[in-house]
Amino acid sequence: MFKKLLIANRGEIACRVIKTARKMGIATVAVYSDADRDALHVKMADEAIHIGPPPASESYIVIDKIMDAIKQSGAEAVHPGYGFLSENMKFAEALDKLGVAFVGPPTGAIEAMGDKITSKKIAAEAGVSTVPGYMGLIADAEEAVKISNEIGYPVMIKASAGGGGKGMRIAWNDLETREGFQASKNEAKSSFGDDRIFIEKFVTQPRHIEIQVLADSHGNTLYLGERECSIQRRNQKVIEEAPSPFLDAETRRAMGEQACALARAVGYTSAGTVEFIVDGDRNFYFLEMNTRLQVEHPVTELITGIDLVEQMIRVAAGEALPFAQDDIKLTGWAMESRLYAEDPYRNFLPSIGRLTRYRPPAEVQAGPLNATGKWQGDAPKGETAVRNDTGVFEGGEISMFYDPMIAKLCTWAPDRLGAINAMRVALDGFEVEGIGHNLPFLSAVMEHERFVSGNITTAFIAEEYPDGFTGASLADDAAQRVAAAAAAMHRVAEIRRTRVSGRMDNHERRVGGDWIVTLQGQDFPVTIAADHDGATVSFADGQAMRVTSDWTPGDQLARLMVDGAPLVLKVGKIPGGFRIRTRGADLKVHVRTPRQAELARLMPEKLPPDTSKFLLCPMPGLIVKIDVEIGQEVQEGQALCTIEAMKMENILRAERRGVVAAITCAPGDSLAVDEIIIEFA
Repeated sequence: MFKKLLIANRGEIACRVIKTARKMGIATVAVYSDADRDALHVKMADEAIHIGPPPASESYIVIDKIMDAIKQSGAEAVHPGYGFLSENMKFAEALDKLGVAFVGPPTGAIEAMGDKITSKKIAAEAGVSTVPGYMGLIADAEEAVKISNEIGYPVMIKASAGGGGKGMRIAWNDLETREGFQASKNEAKSSFGDDRIFIEKFVTQPRHIEIQVLADSHGNTLYLGERECSIQRRNQKVIEEAPSPFLDAETRRAMGEQACALARAVGYTSAGTVEFIVDGDRNFYFLEMNTRLQVEHPVTELITGIDLVEQMIRVAAGEALPFAQDDIKLTGWAMESRLYAEDPYRNFLPSIGRLTRYRPPAEVQAGPLNATGKWQGDAPKGETAVRNDTGVFEGGEISMFYDPMIAKLCTWAPDRLGAINAMRVALDGFEVEGIGHNLPFLSAVMEHERFVSGNITTAFIAEEYPDGFTGASLADDAAQRVAAAAAAMHRVAEIRRTRVSGRMDNHERRVGGDWIVTLQGQDFPVTIAADHDGATVSFADGQAMRVTSDWTPGDQLARLMVDGAPLVLKVGKIPGGFRIRTRGADLKVHVRTPRQAELARLMPEKLPPDTSKFLLCPMPGLIVKIDVEIGQEVQEGQALCTIEAMKMENILRAERRGVVAAITCAPGDSLAVDEIIIEFA
């Protein structure tokens, strides 16, 4: 076995690999750019080597710099993680020449499967069903338009060397094809150093389901079940689960066997993923093979008890897999929610800055993967697990130079509803402050009736949130539970206030029992009867709720029991009440005396400032291009400028007709959120 392993990556996946290597007794080497000097993966590794400036194109994907780090450290093997150099054949070849093991597949498999065009041709030759499309090289946007019309709209424009949703666009007409072709080429060049593009038919109402394969150099090729990855936004996965709620045993077996056959055809070893698109009749079509570890691999680990990173390392060291296909058992259900540094209230645009608060829920071990990472058979009923793979820490910086994903929160339970419920509680208890993040959106999806039913496709987000995410509202019964909790918390805060004031010995007598709790436009008149163990909150309709908690004023997380059921709230103080966040809802909850509530209804509503004459920068980013000039008349939907942030290009368009009065920036300028880009007359 190797004595020293270098991880040619950063962030949460580097930390993930370090954990397994440490468990195996292998020393680890981290690499880092200037932006990652104080990163978590650097702190966790046994040693760390600096490799250059912040942009990945000048550090993490520069092969020579990684090779220098290998030589300096004396590492015997390299794990590439995902992204960056993980599917770069030249990198694998360079390692082979140096006599350093690549913790991944052979170069021939990377060449055959890492390129989407080549992999589709091989799959077709092997008799694997593929989506109709054009696999040849496309010279320019006009040729892309011609091909798209021949295939028939809608089409998917993809970067040949792409992954993680980068370099991908859906086009529904000629204009979107022209724009999408160039944007995909630019993103592909920036992210992967390869701007080749191909086009295929976009299948409507699809599910994205992938098969995890694992193979060694001794002729063993296995599949470890499937992952449902249909909850996607901008072609990037947001929530994954294993197994899929849609597949039956027969389809699972057919997909698994086909995935293994494809892997054998290219001499594949290590962990890999074969991705399929599945229609409503369970017909499946090959999309691509990712010759690396997938972001969503933890859900497979949670239902199989197999540490995929450990097996990758052992296969790279020449060991045989210690189990056969019949040994693979799928136990329970696992969910993964990707925590992104994106603002859901600004159409999920990237957010950067300092994590002023980062408190993930406590990890809980249960299910088939025990403390040593070994299979423990059937899991005890009623247990749940919580796992959080992360690469950040409180006080750390979220950089504009890298992918916006900062953590992967996973839960496991004996069944799907149990895994969803465990995820709901875990998301409610995940504290993140200082940046925009998608925790409210993840919570909203977990509450969504369609998601809970399992009736999902890759169009779920577009269909259920066509106007973007504007926040979630609580159902009436949930709102009443929050009202009861807020009333009890307010009473505790009022008692503390009277004690601090020192105005009366019998402090509790100064706190009244009648209050009006206001949230979501509703008034809840309540009466509180308190004792040493908690409080009983009675509503005007006669319903009473028992509230108990150890919350104290100033705590930003409240864990309560309301009528015997757990309730987790993120709590902030506002005048006359609380800012409460739970289950995706962000609420201003006011707790007032009846007289205060009466007067509050007479107060005028404060209106936000009028910014309709300005194009404001929606995210921290770099101005790539300005498409208009002063004095030009623009039409609704017309492209105004392009901003690049976190490796993604974003085209900003006019919301209505107007005339450009002023342009306050130029290509190459870095802007903060809400800086003015264009002023209209």
